[in-house]
Amino acid sequence: MSLREALRAALRSLVTNRMRSALTTLGVLIGVLSVVLLVAIGQGARQEITGQIEGLGSNLLFALPGDGDFGAAPTRSQFTLEDIDAIEREFPGVERRVAGSIVGGEPVQAGGNRVTTTINGVSAGYLDVVVREVARGQAFGESDVTTARRVALLGAGIADQLFPGQDPIGRNVTIGGIRYRVVGVMERVGGTAFGPDRDRELYIPITSAQRQFATSRIDAIFVRATATDTVDDDRQVVERVLERRLDADSFSVLSQDDIIGVVGDILQILTLVLAAIAGISLLVGGVGVSNIMLVSVSERTREIGLRKALGARTRDITRQFLFEATALTAIGGIIGLAAGIGLAELVAAFAPIPAEVTLWSVALALGVSVGVGLVFGVLPARRAGRLDPVEALRHE
Repeated sequence: MSLREALRAALRSLVTNRMRSALTTLGVLIGVLSVVLLVAIGQGARQEITGQIEGLGSNLLFALPGDGDFGAAPTRSQFTLEDIDAIEREFPGVERRVAGSIVGGEPVQAGGNRVTTTINGVSAGYLDVVVREVARGQAFGESDVTTARRVALLGAGIADQLFPGQDPIGRNVTIGGIRYRVVGVMERVGGTAFGPDRDRELYIPITSAQRQFATSRIDAIFVRATATDTVDDDRQVVERVLERRLDADSFSVLSQDDIIGVVGDILQILTLVLAAIAGISLLVGGVGVSNIMLVSVSERTREIGLRKALGARTRDITRQFLFEATALTAIGGIIGLAAGIGLAELVAAFAPIPAEVTLWSVALALGVSVGVGLVFGVLPARRAGRLDPVEALRHE
């Protein structure tokens, strides 16, 4: 029997048992759909978060607590306001190049409205360093930070929630029971599916935040290099300044590329985990294919015996049943692939979750689906090929 004849016989058998074939391919279809969709969501998250980091600028440095290694235990920050001043002294003649921040969460009230949001205590140059704009009002200045004045900048989303239909400038908000005066509203930047919603953040002077949270530490220091080609030199300056007071293992100074690398590693692992979870359904589908093919061999024992008596060789029978199993999984894989791509496009278009279909996930899903047919179809095919023709013809 030629390959073409074996394939034709396999397809004819699948068409004869339409319902059983359709139900058998369903497991593979769902597995392939899951792999494509979950990997697309994982890749979309990676692209979105990477884009957010890149949006901060390629010449921004981050001084963070800990050694910066992926998987390392979290380290309590030892940075203080003196560290910011020391770094600024290393860059004379350049204003608002270094900034610090401290982050906490507190309930915020205004009138009868109440929200719980992220409170960012920031130094005077923070908005210039991270390139954020004030849409209405004004940012607080150096004097506000020096005197720990109780003033606040609202994110656009927080302003809408606390003061619907009103101008919040000059009004008061209560943060954790302490009253602050609103001096400005930040420019709306829009929310994302992953990461904090920048429109739902509130900014107060860093010294006011230290009093609010009863701490003297700051969580991070931001340094904007003069230009992209001076990032490495400026990083060394920052490291040298911080090492005068802190142990070198207690902090790390990272560039944008370093941050993207760490985030990329985390999201890559997440994507692989999602793909592995989805792959389990492919294995379940493969078991179903093997089970159905064994049932098919049992039902067609007399047919196999008759074909062998007429001259069909063992490899002809084996090839036909192997083609049937592979065709089942390949058809399920193609339909699942189309459905997965379609769902990923719908998610990207209508849901806040980003999704990006990648070529490697398509190739992986199709390759695995065909491989499942080959692997789980071998046993039934070999069993069919080894049947004794005499015994097969006697089978009832």
